[in-house]
Amino acid sequence: MYRVASASEYLVITGVGIQDIKISKKAWVLPGQSCAVFDVSPVNYTFEVQAMSAEKLPFVLPAVFTIGPRIDDDVSLLKYAKLISPHDKLSNHVKELVQGIIEGETRVLAASMTMEEVFRGTKEFKQEVFEKVQLELNQFGLLIYNANVKQLVDVPGHEYFSYLGQKTQMEAANQAKVDVAEARMKGEIGSKLREGQTLQNAAKIDAETKIISTQRQGEGKKEEIRVKTEVKVFENHREAEVAEANAELAKKKAGWAKAAQVAEVEASKAVALRDAELQREVEKMNALTRTEKLKAEFLSQASVEYETKVQEANWELYKKQKAAEAVLYEKEKEAEAQKAIADAAFYARQQAADGELYAKRKEADGIATIAQAQGIYVRTLLDALGGNYHALRDYLMINGGMFQEIAKINAEAVKGLQPKISVWTSGGEAAEGGGGGAMREVAGVYRMLPPLFQTVHEQTGMLPPPWMGSLTDSGGDHSNVN
Repeated sequence: MYRVASASEYLVITGVGIQDIKISKKAWVLPGQSCAVFDVSPVNYTFEVQAMSAEKLPFVLPAVFTIGPRIDDDVSLLKYAKLISPHDKLSNHVKELVQGIIEGETRVLAASMTMEEVFRGTKEFKQEVFEKVQLELNQFGLLIYNANVKQLVDVPGHEYFSYLGQKTQMEAANQAKVDVAEARMKGEIGSKLREGQTLQNAAKIDAETKIISTQRQGEGKKEEIRVKTEVKVFENHREAEVAEANAELAKKKAGWAKAAQVAEVEASKAVALRDAELQREVEKMNALTRTEKLKAEFLSQASVEYETKVQEANWELYKKQKAAEAVLYEKEKEAEAQKAIADAAFYARQQAADGELYAKRKEADGIATIAQAQGIYVRTLLDALGGNYHALRDYLMINGGMFQEIAKINAEAVKGLQPKISVWTSGGEAAEGGGGGAMREVAGVYRMLPPLFQTVHEQTGMLPPPWMGSLTDSGGDHSNVN
């Protein structure tokens, strides 16, 4: 028979002419051979693996694995065909096999890591779990096509991740508060810095303006002096020319006879010209000296004002920065101190509560033990007395010293009073048994009178009237006790 497998199936043939097994997509199945079909499409397996970290903290790892035979390797197909294909890929046998491998490797890996390492290195933890599981599945010819591990989940009764999330939220909120405070601080410092820079730039511009103005004024004066000097030089030159023309005219008029006088005049004019030139140089030097002096005065004053303004602005900025830093540092230290005080108070209260609870428990245990011992003691006495409650009560009263205590209390009550106590008996109870009637009552009254008179006499010192009788040292059946 000619057999052909579908796209996601393979034929596994054993029997005559085949040493072990043969895997093929299509083949002739000869007499004496057996042919089976197995599916190689991957299957999704969903698990919730319960593991425990190195600190003995349990957690749940939800996972979905897409697992199927490795079709690109003939050896893996042979392993799968021999070990797994006889079972349905959706059967409990295959599912339990895969689940056992995944749970075993996950638990072994989780037991070697702390909860913090598992939580922070989730990606590496998943990757290592996949590698360990794949290594075990290779012996069955199986391949993990896809694996999706969801977020770690707390085991009921162990809310580690829940508390960790709350801790992260509180840390984020606190960090946000710190960032807001820092941004507010930077804003205020930046504002003050911009104001200081504005004042500095304004002072700088004012100083430069004054310098430029002074320079312009000096240049104007310098130009004015130069023009005046040139005018003066031109006037002197013209005067010299006029003098020279007059001298030439005088020479022509005076002739050669007056040559000496002309020479003298020329000499005097030459001296005047040299004087004018020297005067011009003096004026020029004076003008330059005044210009440099004015320039130095105004420039030095502007420089001093500029440096003063800069130092004042820097000092104000420095004071404000230090004040802001001091306020921030004080707030931080106050917050740390309040937190430390709160922690100490909480710890002290917790320790006091634990100590009080321990004392109460021990006190309750002691009371229970004493009560139990007293119960056993009373039960033993009651059993020894044959269940006689009255005998038990009398024994407990005698053993507890109750009668001695009553006598002591009565003695303390009458201590210092020195009372006289009389006790008497009529002695007629036996005689009363022989007869009855009204005479017995009368006899009882008469028997009571002598002891009564005796008692009144002893207590008060009064004697009865003679018509009622007199007292003797010894009466009927009575006795006096002091």
